[in-house]
Amino acid sequence: MVHFDASSADCLVLTLKEGLLSAVAHDLKIRVTKFVIIIDEQKRTIEARFDANSLRVVCAMRDGVESPGSLSTANMRDIERTIVRDVLASGTYPEIRFVSTGVREQRGAYVIKGTLTLHGTVRPITVRARLENQRYVAEARVYQPDFGIRPYSAMLGALKVQADVTVRIAIPVLAAAH
Repeated sequence: MVHFDASSADCLVLTLKEGLLSAVAHDLKIRVTKFVIIIDEQKRTIEARFDANSLRVVCAMRDGVESPGSLSTANMRDIERTIVRDVLASGTYPEIRFVSTGVREQRGAYVIKGTLTLHGTVRPITVRARLENQRYVAEARVYQPDFGIRPYSAMLGALKVQADVTVRIAIPVLAAAH
């Protein structure tokens, strides 16, 4: 069994903006700073737990490229508070959990099926993992309304976050091989 956490792996949440005022808004790169991922290679199982209070804004993104300095530190802290308190309701739902139900190889990558518990709702989800620059990169799209989450919206809906967010996890190949 191999354990990963924020010291050995990365977990990012990527959001995209939409709405009439999207030109003045920002796509966001958010890091989950407290999590544990347990991989049992013999049983071919994966379990992951993420602290819903630990999301931190890394930076704004423009056209898929990091845009450091686009957000002030105060703006980033305000966004983090909104995510934790209003979007994820972490006071009520402090943990996000994934448990695999099947892992299979497919054309040099892995298809990982499992259940995601988010915002008090359990739903099936499929994660795709591929080898990229000496890391296994797993990526999943999460449709927030499926989990009872209303995507962030402001200014009477003229500014909002798209309902789909991307979760990207990267773990080192060498550590995964032990």
